[in-house]
Amino acid sequence: MKAVIFDMDGLLIDSESMWKSAEEQVFSALGVEVSDQLASLTASMTTREVTEFWFSRFPWQNRSLESVEKEVIERVGVLIQQDGIAKRGVLQIIKMLKQHACKIGLATNAPESLVPLVLEKLEIADYFDCTVSSSEVDQGKPKPDVYLLALDKLGVSATETLAFEDSPSGLKAATAAKIRTIVVPSIQDFEEADFEEAELKIRHLEEFNAERFSKLCQPVTLS
Repeated sequence: MKAVIFDMDGLLIDSESMWKSAEEQVFSALGVEVSDQLASLTASMTTREVTEFWFSRFPWQNRSLESVEKEVIERVGVLIQQDGIAKRGVLQIIKMLKQHACKIGLATNAPESLVPLVLEKLEIADYFDCTVSSSEVDQGKPKPDVYLLALDKLGVSATETLAFEDSPSGLKAATAAKIRTIVVPSIQDFEEADFEEAELKIRHLEEFNAERFSKLCQPVTLS
């Protein structure tokens, strides 16, 4: 195995509540009725897609979509700097992979500006050989674009790469890129059927040890 590509939000950093808080603040101030039912539909979207989603239902005046999107991102950035912490097992797995001479990449739907902020906050920036944001491609997850670009940047093939994801959308993106994927769902989503295509499902990154890594290192041919 030559490379491993990680998702970011919800996998490396517990930031999903930060996104929810920032979006509620920004969109509510514009007159948007942010209900939990509708908000659940935006969980896997890019920030631009979320902004367009709410605007299509509660169109506001005198603010461009770009400025609203920027405000959400800036608020999330502040929250990450204040409260961002690594998810369980992040540093351990990254160090283990480096000991096995793996290249490490990141493929995220998050805006490009937040990627270095997160990696520096978690003190893991130096371990990453490449990062890819949905800002750099035509379509974010569940389309495979971010993963395909990450493979290209790392100079590896899908068959010699593993992906780590926490959401059905991310799993779809990675598998569409023909990458074997380990999923680390949230506690409330762990038993959902949406993760059936995963190579392996674990409860936290700490469960992925050197023994499990070695078992997945055998080359495979994917159709």
